[in-house]
Amino acid sequence: MSDTSSVLLSEQEVMIRDAARKVAQEVVAATAAERDRTGAWPRSELKAVGELGFLGMHVPEEYGGSGATFVEYCLAVIEFAAADAGFATIMHVHNGLAGVVAHAGSDAQKRKYLPGMASGETIVAGLLTEPQAGSDTGAFRTTARREGDHYVLNGSKQFISNGNEAGAGICIAAITETPEGKKGPSLFIVDPRAPGYTVTRVEEKLGQRSAQVAAIQLDDHRVAAEDLIGEEGAGYKRVMSMLSEGRIGIAAVACGVARAALEAAVQYAKEREAYGAPIINLQGVAFDLADMATRVDVATQYTLHAARLQAAGVPCAKEASIAKLYASEIAEKVCSDAIQIHGGYGYLTDFPVERYYRDARVTKIYEGTSHIQKVIISRSLAAR
Repeated sequence: MSDTSSVLLSEQEVMIRDAARKVAQEVVAATAAERDRTGAWPRSELKAVGELGFLGMHVPEEYGGSGATFVEYCLAVIEFAAADAGFATIMHVHNGLAGVVAHAGSDAQKRKYLPGMASGETIVAGLLTEPQAGSDTGAFRTTARREGDHYVLNGSKQFISNGNEAGAGICIAAITETPEGKKGPSLFIVDPRAPGYTVTRVEEKLGQRSAQVAAIQLDDHRVAAEDLIGEEGAGYKRVMSMLSEGRIGIAAVACGVARAALEAAVQYAKEREAYGAPIINLQGVAFDLADMATRVDVATQYTLHAARLQAAGVPCAKEASIAKLYASEIAEKVCSDAIQIHGGYGYLTDFPVERYYRDARVTKIYEGTSHIQKVIISRSLAAR
């Protein structure tokens, strides 16, 4: 499909988008259907993508990263999501957490961890959500107790992306216990290979099956004091600063999978004949495709608008929520319409649109549900 949006992108942005599209289609898309069937971790695909710099987009060049802007990053995420939304989620989680170390880590932490994260040799998991609390940090029960040169972590984490394949984890929001009393949540770099880090379950999911999600139990898991990110009790502020970036990234995932569904529907409508002509000539089908194209273009342009605000350092919690809400809602609708245009074939696993539909559904849930986004947007209106 033609892409007139290139005229609004810088030369560098077009170059990164096109490079991402090439590797996504040649490396990631080629194995997406098989990974969906088996739930296999995309080890070789991650290696290939890492070698091209797409797993270190938030990491400065001095540590082996590509030092991309946030807009460039979102353009790449859209392309990988168009190939495989599950892969794009792995990439998004990893890049975001590597960015935490890049922005908030000590010089020693950056030297120790960032090169492996940037290359993809070390995939990162974010240990945030808890079974009884969701992402409500005020209700978290995981604790971190200082013992000499270490912290001892205890607690349960749920829905942890990359949790069972990670080479490093960032434990977000462990309540820090001190002799003076409890402090707020702190951030730690944890080692999944060390004692006390146990994967208790790998979840079976509706979609994005290669983006594995695990339950993690921390039992007296010892973390060196030098692996505390920032100051004790400062984790909540860091979590909040990540939210807009994370939500815009999920909007980019939704835009990518919606575009893939639209492209598949257009191609099918051109090839499938009824009453002696391609069904794209039928007004009902043509109008559905027009609505789908409108939704995808609007969602993509608004997502890039929010990304530019974020890149410029402009507070954009409302815009991030609008992007995430709209893109995720239209992704489900566009993928559903793509199945409808395929007719009975759309319901079969022989065609990719049923996978796109399953993969799109979770974008309305993770990084804050659609209801949460509406709360944020409405509060911003009330505060005017």
